[in-house]
Amino acid sequence: MAEFIASGLVNGLAVGSIYALIALGFALLYKSTKILNLAHGELVLFGGYLAIALAHLMPFPLAVLLTLIAAALLGFAVERAIMRPLFGQPVLSVIIVTLALGYIVRGAMVGLWGGDTRQFPTVLPTGVVTIGGLAIQRVGIYSAATALALLVIFWLFFRYSLVGIAMRAAAGEQLTASTLGVSLRRVFAYAWAFAAISAAVGGILLGLWLGVNFALGFVGLKALAAVILGGLDSIPGAILGGFTIGVLETTVGGYIDAHIIYGFKDIVAFVIILLVLVVKPYGLFGTEHIERL
Repeated sequence: MAEFIASGLVNGLAVGSIYALIALGFALLYKSTKILNLAHGELVLFGGYLAIALAHLMPFPLAVLLTLIAAALLGFAVERAIMRPLFGQPVLSVIIVTLALGYIVRGAMVGLWGGDTRQFPTVLPTGVVTIGGLAIQRVGIYSAATALALLVIFWLFFRYSLVGIAMRAAAGEQLTASTLGVSLRRVFAYAWAFAAISAAVGGILLGLWLGVNFALGFVGLKALAAVILGGLDSIPGAILGGFTIGVLETTVGGYIDAHIIYGFKDIVAFVIILLVLVVKPYGLFGTEHIERL
C-alpha cells in the first residue's frame, strides 16, 4: 500500500505538472478576457495531432516549433475572427460559440488523422528509471521537467515583460487599464495566443507519454476542473489545482479504479470540484463577487 501511494504521488506530480500547464492557459484567458473557453481541450488535441504529424516529416524540435507557431496563429485568428465581433455580447452566447469551436476543431483533427491512437517517433530515451524502489517512465520525467520549466518561464514572462504587465493590468481592471493606455484588443489577442500555446505544449507532452487520439481533448475538462478548484481568476490557484488533480487522480482514483469501481479514475477530478464547490463556490483562491440588491 505504501509503495502504491508513493508511486501514485510521483506519477501524479508528473501528470499534474502537465495539467497545471494546460490550466495556466485556461486561467490566463479567463482572467484577461472573462471568457470561459470550452474549446481549450480541443486546442490540446490540435497541438498533439499536428506535432505528431509533423514529427514524422521533419526533426522533432522543428516539428514542435512549427506546432507552437501554428497554435499561436490559431489563437490570434480565433480572437480576431470570432471573439472580437462578440465583444460585449451576453456571456452565455460567447461560451456557446467556444463550445461550437471546440467541436469544429475536434471534427477537423479526427477527420484528417483518424480516431486511432498515434505515436510519436522515438525522440526521447525510453524505459524506466528506478528511484527509491519506484519505477518511473523516462518519458514522464522529461515531460514533467519540461512542464515545470515552462511554468517558470511563463511566470517570469507575465511578471516582467511589457506584454505580461499589460495582461496583468487588464486582468485586474479592464476599464482602468484601458484609460491608462493598455490596448485591450491586443491583450485579448495575446491571451488567446498564449492559451493556445500552453494547450499545444500540453498536448505534445501528453502525446509523448500516452500517444494521441481524440480522447486527448478531454484533458481540457480536467484542466477546467483544476481551474475551478483553484479559482477561475487565480493563476496560482490553477497551477495548484493542476497538481492536486494529478495527485488525487493517480492515488485515490487509481486505488478505487483498481479495487472498487472500474473507471472511477476518469471522473475523480469532477467529484473533487463538486465537493469543493459545495463549500467554496469560487474555488480555493477565486475572488468572491458580492452583489447588493
